[in-house]
Amino acid sequence: MTLSEMRQLLETRDIQLTKSLGQNFLHDTHQLQRIAGAAELQPADKVLEIGPGLGPLTDHLLHQAGEVMAIEKDARLVQVLTERFKGNPALNLLHADALDLLKRDKRDWSEWKLVSNLPYSVASPILVELCQGALSPQKIVATLQLEVAQRLMAKPSGKDYGVLTLLVQLEYEPVRSFKIPAGCFFPKPAVDSACIVLERRSTLLLSDALRPVYVRIVKRAFSQRRKMMFKLLKQDWPPEVLDAVRERVGLSPQVRAEAVGLNTFVELTRLLTANPNATT
Repeated sequence: MTLSEMRQLLETRDIQLTKSLGQNFLHDTHQLQRIAGAAELQPADKVLEIGPGLGPLTDHLLHQAGEVMAIEKDARLVQVLTERFKGNPALNLLHADALDLLKRDKRDWSEWKLVSNLPYSVASPILVELCQGALSPQKIVATLQLEVAQRLMAKPSGKDYGVLTLLVQLEYEPVRSFKIPAGCFFPKPAVDSACIVLERRSTLLLSDALRPVYVRIVKRAFSQRRKMMFKLLKQDWPPEVLDAVRERVGLSPQVRAEAVGLNTFVELTRLLTANPNATT
């Protein structure tokens, strides 16, 4: 779908795009091909697309994958998509709020790939919701606000490293990312964009039972970014327990959360959970 076709379709149907829904549609064919290519789709693949809009990416996905589930919140666009892809048995089009649906429907996505130009306003919570252990998609290829993409790809001690980084990287390894110019979207967004590629880890770093403790540790550790991490953790765990655990993992009492790597947070979770004196 070219930019002129996109404009004409919106004008013909008198559709005024809604800024609050993050409706910035990617129309550049080269970028759409790059995104679909990054997903390494096979004819038997099942793909989840959130926020298909007018369907430019959907079209590419349907040509390369065996099944596409597209979730669109805007009823006007659902009608457009229904008419555009009428009779295509590979498309399962849902009219729903994707974030609400994911929270309600805890289905197994482990055999699916997420390939989407995500609505920027809800991209982070959608990704966190999907990253739930063994049930998460095998691969994520998502177009996001550049700032969010940088946080997902971040490493310790960088300014972008934080809670989102650690919640997603617990389940996924960042593979690569590439920028997408604002002019490739209609309407042109006020922010820069990037596509990220995440591969689900072949082995879970933590069991589902320990994940809530990990999330609690990470969120508490970053609750006041410039403060020493173990002082913050004392709000949830006894000082003597924290001191013992800190020494086991070889961290300084003055360390800040931004300097602590994923594997160390994982080890902290295991040790704090295993300690009979820990009040979690």
